[in-house]
Amino acid sequence: MRALLRFVIMAVPVAALLGCGGGTKVMVPPRIDLEEHEVLAIIEIESNNEGELGPMATQRFIEMIRLDQGLVPIVELGTEDQVLEDLNGSRLNPATYKALGEKYGVATIFAGELEVSEVRPVISFTDFKNMGAAADVDATLTVRMVDTVSGASIWSRSGSVTKRVGQVGVFGGKDIVFDAEDPDGAYGELVDALVDMVTYEFRVSWARR
Repeated sequence: MRALLRFVIMAVPVAALLGCGGGTKVMVPPRIDLEEHEVLAIIEIESNNEGELGPMATQRFIEMIRLDQGLVPIVELGTEDQVLEDLNGSRLNPATYKALGEKYGVATIFAGELEVSEVRPVISFTDFKNMGAAADVDATLTVRMVDTVSGASIWSRSGSVTKRVGQVGVFGGKDIVFDAEDPDGAYGELVDALVDMVTYEFRVSWARR
C-alpha cells in the first residue's frame, strides 16, 4: 500500500498536465488499506447452490482485494464446516472469530455467503429426461470483515445481480445443476460481477478535481 501511495503522489502532477476544461482526473487510493488489518484470513464463501460457486467466489474475491494493494498475506482457513469442526463449535460468532485469531495468529477474518435466490431456466430439449439449458439467475453476495480481538464486524458489503448463465442441466424437469467440469464457463461472469460490486473499496478509483 505504501508503494501505491507513492505512485499516486507521482501520478497527480502527470494527471494535472493531461487535464482539460472538465477538471483534472486524479487517482484515489483504496478507501480500505489492508496493511492496517494484517494478518488477514478468509473462510471460504458459503453458497446455497450445488457446484463450485463458493470456492470460485472466494478465489475471485482474494484476487480483487489484492489487485491494487500489493503482496497482502491472506490465510485460507477452509470451509465454515471445517473451521467449526476444528474448533468444536456450532456456528460463527464473536467467540469463534476470537479463537481463530488466537489459533492462526490473524487479526482480521473475511467471511461471506453467496445466495442464488431464483433460477429461471431457458430450456433447449435434447431428450425427454435430460435437457441442456441456460438460465436467468438472481444472486446476492455478502461479505464481512471481522476483528479477531473483539469479535466485532468492522466492514460489510453486499451486491446483487441478475445474469444469464450457460452450461446448466435440468434433470427430471425440475432440478437445476451447474456444469462442475467448467464452472468458469457456466457462471464466471456472474461471480465476477458480484465480486466487483463488493470489493470497490479495496481498489484504486479515479475522480475529477
